[in-house]
Amino acid sequence: MHRFLPYVLKTLWGHRTRSLLTLSGAAVALFVFAFVGGIQEGMENLSKNKESDRSLIVFQRYRFCPETSRLPEDYGKVIAKIPGVADYLPVKVFMNNCGATIDLIVFHGVPPQKLRAYRNLSLLSGDFATFERQRDAALVGKTVAARRGLKVGDKFTVGQVTVSVVGVFSSPSPVEENMIYAQLEFLQYAPGQNSVGMVTQYEVKVADGADPGEVARAIDAAFQADRVQTDTRGKGVFEAFAVGDLGEMIGFTNYLGYACVILVLTLVSTTTMMAVQDRVQEHAVLQTLGLTSYQIFGLVLIESMILSAAGGVLGVGTALATLQWSGLAVATEGINITFAASPTLAAIGLGVSLTVGILAGFMPAMRAARADIVTSLRGA
Repeated sequence: MHRFLPYVLKTLWGHRTRSLLTLSGAAVALFVFAFVGGIQEGMENLSKNKESDRSLIVFQRYRFCPETSRLPEDYGKVIAKIPGVADYLPVKVFMNNCGATIDLIVFHGVPPQKLRAYRNLSLLSGDFATFERQRDAALVGKTVAARRGLKVGDKFTVGQVTVSVVGVFSSPSPVEENMIYAQLEFLQYAPGQNSVGMVTQYEVKVADGADPGEVARAIDAAFQADRVQTDTRGKGVFEAFAVGDLGEMIGFTNYLGYACVILVLTLVSTTTMMAVQDRVQEHAVLQTLGLTSYQIFGLVLIESMILSAAGGVLGVGTALATLQWSGLAVATEGINITFAASPTLAAIGLGVSLTVGILAGFMPAMRAARADIVTSLRGA
């Protein structure tokens, strides 16, 4: 059938207004489909972090937003002595918004000498030595840096906290690239924080061979009768709980994606059916020249597939480019869900567009192939 491709393209160009309207409609619908898929992938990436399997988050019991969790810094010494604990990282969290937002700025104040042991960060500019030495230093994730136009040497202010950017980093985890790391002591003493000697949470590394569940229960038991009780969970569980309501809303967007697929199916099917009706006599002439019913079927099906695939390439390609370069993310309670653009998402989007093209063109193609030649030549 490839030898008939020039004929099909010429036919589409002959009705270019209709073809372009169909292509653009399919592109818009598949853009939304791929964009929704990027949001879903971002949500799934939270649960795919392998490091979360052996990490625990110790939080203040009955607190939800990180701004409200206040654990004494000396709890770390107790945690370190609990069997099964390999190491711990005290973290002071500061952010510009605890609710759902698309422009969340999250500071994690950590002991500078422990940062590299706990985070797989690759500096794109700047250096760790300056971060460890300079009190108000900050390392900025590349997504935040791109969104806010930050570079090494800039001053950056959120609320009453002002830091100096000494490095921009990338990370295998998109979530990390939406964070800013500062020195723990600096954030504790920052204006408006009133958190000297306090941290937001502890990140605990579980020793090899130890059961994370047992370690979590032991940590909570150690502070059961203390001045502040704790709630310890696996890192993945903690993040999933924090974004629970937002996750349900993101899950609902699946229906929007399905609606877009149905829209493309309807649009391409309608256009192909109109094209078949317009060319009833043309198809009959082709059959008198020797084309079989199967070849007529193939011509119509290829036309439908080209329209749908072209819309898919345009729509999915634009969506992936937007996801890749915009650094869009939605966040709540200090947890970022970064919209992801992946080769898998591209393959799914293009696969859907081709499948829709086949389904949309099947019935019009059957109608064209079964048409009676004599009746068609009369224009009936």
